[in-house]
Amino acid sequence: MAVLPLRIYGDPVLRAKAKPLLEVTDATKPFVLDMFDTMLAEDGVGLAAPQVGASQRLLVLAVPVKRHKRIDMTLINPEVVRAEGWEVGEEGCLSVPGIYDEVKRASSITVKALDETGKPVEFDAEGYLARAIQHELDHLNGVLFVDRLDPKRRKRLLAQYDEKLRL
Repeated sequence: MAVLPLRIYGDPVLRAKAKPLLEVTDATKPFVLDMFDTMLAEDGVGLAAPQVGASQRLLVLAVPVKRHKRIDMTLINPEVVRAEGWEVGEEGCLSVPGIYDEVKRASSITVKALDETGKPVEFDAEGYLARAIQHELDHLNGVLFVDRLDPKRRKRLLAQYDEKLRL
């Protein structure tokens, strides 16, 4: 398939709430495959449609769970219907390259969505998978992980990011 161009911090599409996908069509599958190709080419574990310029509530994941094993999934119109516990972990983002920091997220969630065929799915996720889903779901709502940081920390990190861009 194809590697799509990533949208980077500052692009307005990253701040807009994505629109629900009303139906899974023949065009959905190639787009999902392109998103997987893009995510894997960039060494990501998740990618939301807005990150490639599409205002659609669609995300893909390739989350490592064990050595040499990962969970690949597509979630369309996902929503978290249960969130419990809290944990802090380091996050980064393909749309804010080179910036990493600790973010507080629910440690256990239940997700409802459609899969890539349009079939309804509901499942529980914990740990890194739960974190990745929440991170990508934020993208569908126009939120970046840096928005979840303490304002002073966010300002300092984004100043460093802007400095890197100027070099």
